[in-house]
Amino acid sequence: MQTRSMHRAPLAVCLAAAFTTLLDQASLNTAVPALRSSLGAGPGSVGWIIAGYSLAFGLALVPGGRLGDAYGRKWLFVGGITVFSSAAIVAGTARHAWVIVVARLVQGLGAGTVNPQVIGIIQELFTGRERTRALGAYAIVGGVSAVIGPFVGGLLIGTLGNEYGWRCVLLLNVPFGLLTVPLAIRWFPARAGSGRRTTLDLPGLAALGAATLCLLLPFTLPAGQCPPRPVWFATAAVLVAVLIAWERRYARSGGTPILMPSLLRSRGYRNGTVIAMFQFGASLSAALALTLYLQESLGWSALRAALTMLPSAVTFAAASALGWRVVGRYGRVSVFWALVASLLAVVASGVAVAHAPAAHLELTLMGTQFVLGAAGGLIVSPNQALTLMHAPPGAAGLAAAFLQLAQRISASVGMAAVAGLVLAGSGGTPVVHGLAVCAAMLAAGAVVAWRDGRAGPSDVAGAATTPLPVRRNIHRP
Repeated sequence: MQTRSMHRAPLAVCLAAAFTTLLDQASLNTAVPALRSSLGAGPGSVGWIIAGYSLAFGLALVPGGRLGDAYGRKWLFVGGITVFSSAAIVAGTARHAWVIVVARLVQGLGAGTVNPQVIGIIQELFTGRERTRALGAYAIVGGVSAVIGPFVGGLLIGTLGNEYGWRCVLLLNVPFGLLTVPLAIRWFPARAGSGRRTTLDLPGLAALGAATLCLLLPFTLPAGQCPPRPVWFATAAVLVAVLIAWERRYARSGGTPILMPSLLRSRGYRNGTVIAMFQFGASLSAALALTLYLQESLGWSALRAALTMLPSAVTFAAASALGWRVVGRYGRVSVFWALVASLLAVVASGVAVAHAPAAHLELTLMGTQFVLGAAGGLIVSPNQALTLMHAPPGAAGLAAAFLQLAQRISASVGMAAVAGLVLAGSGGTPVVHGLAVCAAMLAAGAVVAWRDGRAGPSDVAGAATTPLPVRRNIHRP
């Protein structure tokens, strides 16, 4: 009991850091219109400000996790939070949009360094059921931060006005950084890493980053000043082929590739990662599309727009608490039906934007957000645990890092594409197109969940009582 209470303080610091780094992205969405008007930022700059953070975050996850495994996590955590908070000060005091773009990229690198240490510290301090509870708390904190972020951003802008509101949104995480750094120095165990030489697979990361950029740039560069989109997409396909070939060669030479073959061969892990990727990107992109539309096209205040999105936060938190009971009884099929509910909610949002009378739009969107949040609560944490069940022994850190990497790449591309569509025109048509992109992503995730079949209740129960990961592949490749 004494050991458990001693670990509560480090866990609280870990959850505070996770909340801070994940809240940052969601709260900024509400501040984008105010930032645009204040600095005169164009659609390309806005796309990079929104998507650059997720891109850098994702690409830092794997090397951050490996360095933590090899050399210890405490000082990587402290350094990552320091970089993250320092870049926030630069962004919040910037006078030019390009400065914010660079600062957001640096913030993403800091956040991507911190989060693998959070998961690693939890795995080191807790075992068995306590570890599962701690990881569940991490997942819930991350999900709740993503859905309450717009409300926090809207409240700040509504209270402080456009000029100072968006700056305070960017500076929001600085107090958390000032608090968590000294607490981490005091409470985190000063354990060294394995001491073994580690490889970062820098060529693999470079190829993955280049392929992601080829998907991102067509939506952020000015129209007519870059090659046509099919050229970018074809180049991305070539880079993915190069990446796969390199990863196979790297694995044969004894290195640990970012695309670990044993993970890719696991049907359960592979399908769960794809589901998480589509759901994460679609949920963030849909929230961004509606937030931009309500403020940019309809002229709503940031606070009014945020309050319209608030039901998703409430129902997400409630559904997350019940998620294990549902998935424990029905298995992966419950994730499928939750994805279908999310898809219907996004489609209903698009129909409301296109056809609902202005007097009823606010109430209608609150209803769709209610459903979207509830469905998300039944997807995020259960799907994460179901997915990590299939990771081979000794690959927990890499499996979790690659799962988050896939989510961040999806968010980067999805948000850049949706922002480009919404900001390129006026009225309801652009946002309907943006929501259609989100609906297509959710439909793809639902198809994968359906094909994955039902995971038996016993499988889910095993995830709730055993440290992750503990089992070899349940599904055959």
